[in-house]
Amino acid sequence: MTTLSAAPSYPTHSPQLVKAVMDRVESLESVLEQEFDALKAQDLDHLDRLLNAKTDILQEIANMTGVRQALDADKLDASWDNFRSKMMYCRNLNRRNEILVIRKLDAIRGALKSLQINDPSSSVEVYDRLGRLNRLRRSRNYLQM
Repeated sequence: MTTLSAAPSYPTHSPQLVKAVMDRVESLESVLEQEFDALKAQDLDHLDRLLNAKTDILQEIANMTGVRQALDADKLDASWDNFRSKMMYCRNLNRRNEILVIRKLDAIRGALKSLQINDPSSSVEVYDRLGRLNRLRRSRNYLQM
C-alpha cells in the first residue's frame, strides 16, 4: 500500500488571513529598517534582538501562507499580489542590509590584514593572540645591510 504525501494547501480567498499576513509583512519591513540602522550604528545587542524578531516573523508568515520558497508564492491567487510585491520589497531591504554587512566585514578584514604585516622593515608593533607585544621590526646586524 502506497501513501501519497499531501501537497501544501495555499490560502486563496480569505481577506482576514491576507490582512493578518500583511500586518506581519509590515512588521518585517519595520524590523528590516531598524536592522539597517543598527548595522550603521554597530549596535550589536539591538541587532541580535532584531535578527531573532526577523526570524520569528518570517516563520509566522510561512506558517500562515504556506509559502516556504519563492516559487510557492506563484501558487497564490490574485488576492495575494500585494503580499508578493511587499515581500519582494522586503527581500531588497534584506539585500541592502547584507551589502552593508559585507562592506563592514571587508573593512575589518582590511584593518586586520594591515596589522598582520610580516615585513621585517616595518616599524609597526602589534599584539599577538596571547596579548604580548609582537615586535615586527627585527634588529639587523651589519652584514645584512
